[in-house]
Amino acid sequence: MRSGLILSIASLTLLLVLGCAREETEAELAERVRQAQAEQVASAEAQYDASVFDTLTWVSPEARLERGAVVWRASCEKCHGGQGAGNGPFAVQEQMAVPSFLAEGWLYVGDLDGIRRATYVGHEGGMPNWGLHLKVPYRDVDAVSGYISEVLVAPTGEQ
Repeated sequence: MRSGLILSIASLTLLLVLGCAREETEAELAERVRQAQAEQVASAEAQYDASVFDTLTWVSPEARLERGAVVWRASCEKCHGGQGAGNGPFAVQEQMAVPSFLAEGWLYVGDLDGIRRATYVGHEGGMPNWGLHLKVPYRDVDAVSGYISEVLVAPTGEQ
């Protein structure tokens, strides 16, 4: 019986040690992922050129918003939701905390340049950098940023 108790204690100790080692490995992996995201964001930030938006022309403001709606549906809606409330199907499925563009005090209300930069560069919290990593052209970044600013978060009565 004593040898059974010793074997049980040894087995439990081994399981605890292996469990701790596994947690450390997961923590190390999470840190490596965080560092990779930080490097991607820094690289996108270094390559971002806001002056490109000054060179873009559109047939009409409506054409820009129409293109923005297409980009929104194809690239943004799955996380941010149809109306920008942060409740897209992928975000819900993955239990991601995606900010609502409709929330009072949303950081980029009235800041088209900020939306463009955030869309192109992304951030470490999970927003991919659409410009560098996913190769979304500046034209589409401009279109979707305009759509976000002018359609989704425009103050009531200005849509």
